[in-house]
Amino acid sequence: MVRDPFEEAETPDLAALLDALSDPDCRELISAIDSPMTAAELSDVCDIPQSTTYRKLDQLSEATLLEELTEIRSDGRHTTRYAIAFENVDVGLDDSRSFTVEITRPTRTADERLARMWSEVQKEL
Repeated sequence: MVRDPFEEAETPDLAALLDALSDPDCRELISAIDSPMTAAELSDVCDIPQSTTYRKLDQLSEATLLEELTEIRSDGRHTTRYAIAFENVDVGLDDSRSFTVEITRPTRTADERLARMWSEVQKEL
């Protein structure tokens, strides 16, 4: 099952988050996404080899910075599109001097929540 960064419990590992944000290719991919896009589209727009694009998209998804959306097609050939899953990332220190991460997510509409649930159900069939 694909990770859903919008779930309350989804707080990424600090190292994974910082690694993704420090990677120039990851930052370029994030900057290129203005609406959900496929890996092939992102590879073309960013001029990054497709194999590298897939690795970087996995890295960004694991860091919960991207949302993976499954586009269900009637011909059975489903497509994954990637969308930005954050508005703001704050890294700070708590009272015990441990690092904390807080990610502000965009608000999902009822239609978006329903589409996500339907996408998950379709993958199980």
